[in-house]
Amino acid sequence: MRASAQIFPRRRFLTGAAALVATLPTGLSARAFARDPEDSLKPIPVDLAAPNNVSDDDMNAVYNELKTPYKYGVVLPQEDGDMVDSPNIYRVDETWFMVYLRFLNKEGYVAKLARSDDLLHWESLGTVAPFKKEGWDAWQCSPSAALVDYEWGGSYAIRKFQEKYWFTYIGGEGKGYEPDPLKIGLAYTDAPTEPKVWTRLPEPIMTPQDPDARAFEKTTMYKTNVIWDRNETLGYPFVCYYNGKSVATGASIERIGIAVSRNLKSWRRYGDGPVVDNGSGISGDPQIIQIGDLWAMVYFGAFWKPKAFDTFAVSRDLVHWRKWDGAHLVEPSEPFDQTFAHKPSVVKWNGVAYHFYCAVGDQGRCVALATSKPLR
Repeated sequence: MRASAQIFPRRRFLTGAAALVATLPTGLSARAFARDPEDSLKPIPVDLAAPNNVSDDDMNAVYNELKTPYKYGVVLPQEDGDMVDSPNIYRVDETWFMVYLRFLNKEGYVAKLARSDDLLHWESLGTVAPFKKEGWDAWQCSPSAALVDYEWGGSYAIRKFQEKYWFTYIGGEGKGYEPDPLKIGLAYTDAPTEPKVWTRLPEPIMTPQDPDARAFEKTTMYKTNVIWDRNETLGYPFVCYYNGKSVATGASIERIGIAVSRNLKSWRRYGDGPVVDNGSGISGDPQIIQIGDLWAMVYFGAFWKPKAFDTFAVSRDLVHWRKWDGAHLVEPSEPFDQTFAHKPSVVKWNGVAYHFYCAVGDQGRCVALATSKPLR
């Protein structure tokens, strides 16, 4: 979640292995969750300052693919006065699904599931991660689908690993609006099309207190996008992009970094700093998309330019990113998103780009849609 006037400005702006294996269900092997032998107290060393080799033509080509100037409107309204937020889209067979959060009774986040046949009309199916009321993630669960096909115009299928479907989430034990610290958890289901309560692993998979946590993520951690890179471009099959917050200097700044894994449970930070940093405010909620031989990272910005908006960066190697400095992909322009238009989940289907985002305006905080072609 992030920003709003009465509906909360984002965060600061608001006035062992053996034990784990014992908890795993039949069918998940111990080996799949063994600790990575390369685990270290330090991030994997990499030169983050190397050239990105992304041209002006590359940037313009990606913008032309991603731009969505037509506001379709609100597709998922508030629920009984509760805010909804953070859409994340995937497809199973012929049906689209969205995981999203509900800020339930102003106590914290629960994860919910919705379905659609056409990407325009959505039906909420129910809750997949209710309040646990105890433990490290007692009152917060903001979900993200993991291992979704990231090819632009691809299938958007959610992939199985170890015969399960996986979701990461922001978890926390405090009540209210994103109280620090938040950590990253992992959950699974065998039914990603049903409002069946997920099984969550008992401990977080990444925390601000980890030995290899970098300075930019030492206060709290936010939304993740975990991809399955079968080419192992970075030497690992699973790559996680996420934003972390640090308030060590007295200012609250969020930046985007990378972690890698061989098994989804054991993660190691990649590089000693962020890969997207706009110097102030928020750079967050990244989504990775492969467009031809380029990688695009769609993410939201806030407070380093006016209000909150969605933009992107481009890379050739998943590590070195060139930030777009042109027109925003979506920004406040309508009564329903006049305060903020941010936090993307973008797909291309039948030649149309669909950009789902969190809108804050005269309908409260809800999920809205912008498209590359007019659909009304």
